[in-house]
Amino acid sequence: MNGLLALARLIDRLTDAFARIAEVAVIASCFISAGNALVRYGLDLSSNGWLEIQWYLFGACVMLGAAQVLRVNEHVRVDVLYGRYPVRAKVFVDLFGLIFFVLPVMCAMLWFSVPLLLRMYESQEMSGNAGGLIRWPAMALLPLGFGLLLLQAASEIVKRVGWLLHKVEMSLHYERPLQ
Repeated sequence: MNGLLALARLIDRLTDAFARIAEVAVIASCFISAGNALVRYGLDLSSNGWLEIQWYLFGACVMLGAAQVLRVNEHVRVDVLYGRYPVRAKVFVDLFGLIFFVLPVMCAMLWFSVPLLLRMYESQEMSGNAGGLIRWPAMALLPLGFGLLLLQAASEIVKRVGWLLHKVEMSLHYERPLQ
């Protein structure tokens, strides 16, 4: 179990690193968006490439930040009953959701997104817009993000099992990640 917990900590650090990249992507997207608006309306100049890079950066924010949202336990859940459960029941509900929903869905998303990425990379598919960008870098965010979510789900499973085995401490209100 100690080896798995060490692996979970390593995955958490990897998730933190990609979350920092997502933070930079948010800031860059804001600056590009503001600059693009100023240039378009102030100087009557525009480029589809600048518009598309905003969307690429937004994709980076979502796909690279999703695993961090899971790690810090801030993801969306229906809390009608869950909030009333004791901590042990919450851990079992989380384990069920991670094992039977998150893991299979992330595996399926990887299965479908990797071949699409490879086809786009091989063909060097370009945006149909004038001045548009190549598409494979944006498509690469899908398997990368799904892979990060898959790894983080595995980390969360290990930490919850560790808690059940009294190997991991957890906050009293179950609002913070398992450390």
